[in-house]
Amino acid sequence: MPVGSCSNGRVDGMQVHRLAPRPASSYLPGMPPLSNQIRACRLCADRFASTATAHVPRPVAWFSTGAHIRIVGQAPGLRVHETGLPFNDASGDRLRDWMGIDRETFYDRTRIAVTPMAFCFPGYDVRGSDLPPPRICAETWADAVDAALPGIRLTLLVGAHAQRHHLGTRLSLTDSVRAWRDHAPAIFPLPHPSWRNTGWLKKNPWFADELLPVLRERVNEELGG
Repeated sequence: MPVGSCSNGRVDGMQVHRLAPRPASSYLPGMPPLSNQIRACRLCADRFASTATAHVPRPVAWFSTGAHIRIVGQAPGLRVHETGLPFNDASGDRLRDWMGIDRETFYDRTRIAVTPMAFCFPGYDVRGSDLPPPRICAETWADAVDAALPGIRLTLLVGAHAQRHHLGTRLSLTDSVRAWRDHAPAIFPLPHPSWRNTGWLKKNPWFADELLPVLRERVNEELGG
């Protein structure tokens, strides 16, 4: 199969596109060298080949050294793996609503950096559930990414994996997010915006009533609104 092509298959009735690695010449214009290195990473090739999705690595590194807002999530999902755009799904729509911004602003790498705990889609297990982000990704890239983003003034920690890594907490996600005032205005712990957390949002109305207005104000401040 030619480099950069894809093959199709089905996993538990779901269409899966198995993307082959991209050549170095396909790097996006203007991306910093570290992003290029991450996009070329194939450390988890064998790991991903053994998953139910049997996919190849496609790191999604989306940041520029001048960004002031940083979003640290868990790992790309299948649609992000296919498109190469972070949060390019319903979860992203909800996250943008939480932040009070549109897609154009969200994908401006000079303003917003998206640096998940793992840059690749980890795949599904045999039951069709998301696999956790491989630790080797953060162990390999996290320190370098931190150093490459000296201008960050607002960080959104999306999900328990990001909160444990950056806050050193072992609190439950609910307790971690509930303690958001302990970290604001520089850091906001958030639940994952997945549809799976719709029930959590209903059970915790303080998130929308108290946290989100402050978050939107901070995002607007950093974007120069």
